[in-house]
Amino acid sequence: MLFWLGAAAFALTILISVSLHELGHMITGKRFGMKVTKYYVGFGPTIFSFQRGETEYGLKAIPLGGFCKIVGMTPQDDDVAPEDQHRAMWRFPVWKRTVVLAAGSITHFMLALVGAWVMAMTIGLPNTDIPQTIEGQRAAPAMIRVGDCIPTSLSDASTECVPGVASAVEAPAKAAGLRTGDVITKVGATSVANYGQLTDAIRASTAGPTPFEYVRDGQTTTTTVDLVSAERTPLDDPEGPVSQVAVAGVSWTTDQPAVITYSALGAVPASGEFNWYLVENSLKAMARIPEKIPALWNSITGEERDPDTPISVVGASRIGGEAIEKGVPEVFWQVFISLNVFIGLFNLLPLLPVDGGHIAIAWFEAIRSRLYRLFRRPDPGRVDYYKLMPVTYAVILIGGAFTLLTVTADIINPITIFK
Repeated sequence: MLFWLGAAAFALTILISVSLHELGHMITGKRFGMKVTKYYVGFGPTIFSFQRGETEYGLKAIPLGGFCKIVGMTPQDDDVAPEDQHRAMWRFPVWKRTVVLAAGSITHFMLALVGAWVMAMTIGLPNTDIPQTIEGQRAAPAMIRVGDCIPTSLSDASTECVPGVASAVEAPAKAAGLRTGDVITKVGATSVANYGQLTDAIRASTAGPTPFEYVRDGQTTTTTVDLVSAERTPLDDPEGPVSQVAVAGVSWTTDQPAVITYSALGAVPASGEFNWYLVENSLKAMARIPEKIPALWNSITGEERDPDTPISVVGASRIGGEAIEKGVPEVFWQVFISLNVFIGLFNLLPLLPVDGGHIAIAWFEAIRSRLYRLFRRPDPGRVDYYKLMPVTYAVILIGGAFTLLTVTADIINPITIFK
């Protein structure tokens, strides 16, 4: 029950944020004197509607977004009454159109900032100085956590590790006097600058006594670690083939807290920094979308779902439901904040039919007109949107296919954050 309540709550928060996106367009449009004729939440058949002034407000049956109708968005719109020609959106200065068009994305960014600010004061924000992924950990300094015991056979890895029982032995690093928090700088003759290089150097070594250089409390010291041979899978493929490699019984760690809470005042810059961190990573994720499509398709056809593949609102709602069911609301809010940042950025892409495409055209027209005036040539006028329709349809087709792919993957083989 908690799962379904959490999933429904997450879907509702997304619907509200998208509705506020359209509200941002409407409020700024009305402020500048543009005529807004419709504001609806949802798509499909109308459940109810009412008229207030010159705007019709309503709710539709399919809760997957909303829309705001501003008359004369393009010069080719043929539904502008003669008496409304001076209020057509395309006739307004480019900066006003930019504000109105960007208001939706700005709303998402504001929601993300407010959400992060509340989260910072209550359950805390993730410490972004700590790598959030395995690949990130590999690039982090080689600060180690020292284990007490290690199994040398993977068949014993699921049982309690007790030295001398089955294949378990005392961790060589512990026996050598290494401690949690030590930073390894050299394995044998190989210098290491991060945890990835440390694990590579250990696995490339031969089992037996191996000198380890490490830093503790600012002092550099050397000890000899008696590496043992153990069954392990490749570091980048836990399901890969098993082989015998040298191990020391260490893992990655950090002396920094994973989550940080802030005062109301301290939460202001912290929420800004966290959102900027999300912006940077969202842009990287967008750039990787094409290379993730084969993995999405493979997850539908039976392969294990790559947790780094994109998710749809369906998948995000599922994760939100899991978070509430397992009692970790911080995951719920992190996904909500991240999704708002992603949607805000996506809507600013210079592609029709999203807002960024209209902004790009508006500024293209303005810059082109200025250049033509500079060279004393006649103003070429406005861009003909009809000529851009093939590109627009192509974007819609690709976007629709990608959405269908992610939704299908999220239904057939969803990402789960709690194994």
